[in-house]
Amino acid sequence: MRSALIHVGRVLLALYFLLPGIGKFVSWDMHVALMESHNMVMVPALLAIAGIAQIGGSICLLFNKQLVICALGFAAMVLLINLNLHDFWNVYEGVDAKHESQNFFKNLGIFAGLLLLAAINMEKTSNE
Repeated sequence: MRSALIHVGRVLLALYFLLPGIGKFVSWDMHVALMESHNMVMVPALLAIAGIAQIGGSICLLFNKQLVICALGFAAMVLLINLNLHDFWNVYEGVDAKHESQNFFKNLGIFAGLLLLAAINMEKTSNE
């Protein structure tokens, strides 16, 4: 049962990053506008890096490869996204602070799940 729960959680986390990773390229202009509305710099480069990292990392998670690196990398990405795009404490034209607050705290839950995934897999590799 433990193994099945870990497997399902890992796959769901992979999908959580895979679909938005693809979406970054499918809806490029929308993501650029969002990032620019939050006064981010080097937007096209950062967006491309994020999309590639999300797709590549998700594939690794799906195939159960490099889990610790991917989970910790995604955890760092979630923190950066939270601080730069879900910064509900700042006021931006056309941005709903309540919605951004909800996203911020939801992402903390995703962050926690990624830390747990990394910790579980660190334990596995240290016991081998």
